[in-house]
Amino acid sequence: MSSDSDEYGLPLPESCIIVGFGGVCVDLLATVTCFPVPDSKMRSTQLKVQGGGNAGNALTCAARLGLKPRIIAKVANDIQGRALLEELEVDGVDTSFMVVSKEGTTPFSYIIIDTQTKTRTCIFNPGEYPPMKPEDLHSTNLVSILAGSKVVYFDGRMLDTAIVIAQEAWTEASTISKALVSIMLRLPKLKFVIVTLGKDGCIMLERCVDDISSLEEMDIDSTFESLSKREDDTITMPTCIASSMMRFRTKGEGCMCGRLYIGTAEKIPPSKLIDTTGAGDAFVGAILYAICANFSPQIMLTFASYVAATNCKALGARSGLPYRTDPCLKSFTH
Repeated sequence: MSSDSDEYGLPLPESCIIVGFGGVCVDLLATVTCFPVPDSKMRSTQLKVQGGGNAGNALTCAARLGLKPRIIAKVANDIQGRALLEELEVDGVDTSFMVVSKEGTTPFSYIIIDTQTKTRTCIFNPGEYPPMKPEDLHSTNLVSILAGSKVVYFDGRMLDTAIVIAQEAWTEASTISKALVSIMLRLPKLKFVIVTLGKDGCIMLERCVDDISSLEEMDIDSTFESLSKREDDTITMPTCIASSMMRFRTKGEGCMCGRLYIGTAEKIPPSKLIDTTGAGDAFVGAILYAICANFSPQIMLTFASYVAATNCKALGARSGLPYRTDPCLKSFTH
């Protein structure tokens, strides 16, 4: 941690610079008392226009928590695009390397929030400008934007690249926990893998640096089941349960040495749950901060789940994102 951390607020990591690449867009959010049926008319109870997009949301979260994000994305030179740039800059996201198309329209999403069922439906419009291509970025710019960065984040929006990654990591495992082991075995440089499960929390598998053959060998599904039984349904705030270090096996793929974690989500009362838009992006942004701050896996998962839940108590993907000095984060400041 940096020695100049404030007496209050989250600690400022020594390495604060991160880089994000992916989507930004304008979110047009409308709340309704119930989801509309086909061929009907209804009034919204609230309307909000706000920046969105996975990369934009995650980096906004990271910036509010104290990091210094740089974003690589593309917008059009229209009112919406300029507003997106301004909004990101106000939150502390460096937009110096954004690509601005002279023509076309900036992407946007229609988001309908059903206040009765507490669900939202998103309709994405990709805009009418050429998508970002490698030639949009010069090699000198890439050297500059990556200089001093601690983490680089990709939101998977660029389909061609996402397909290559998916094909490399793809697994036919019958369960999520088995899939995590399979991915770690196929990608030996990965330190950990996290899968988010919405209201059911998340699962994380961490690799042990040294393959200790003397450790107990366990079936990953049995370990997951055992940890799940230890969850306390009476606790409303996020928690994290960890296994001991062990060797996990999958059929036909061998073993890996690691630790399994189950993170629970906050149980938000219906009266406080407003909108789940961007909850996953908030989780990612908090994970980026936790990595830079060297949080332990248990604290990292608990922290990320708490930030994601906090964001669900306001309308839109960014309205509820906490700042590093927010009193709600006090328990994570030391």
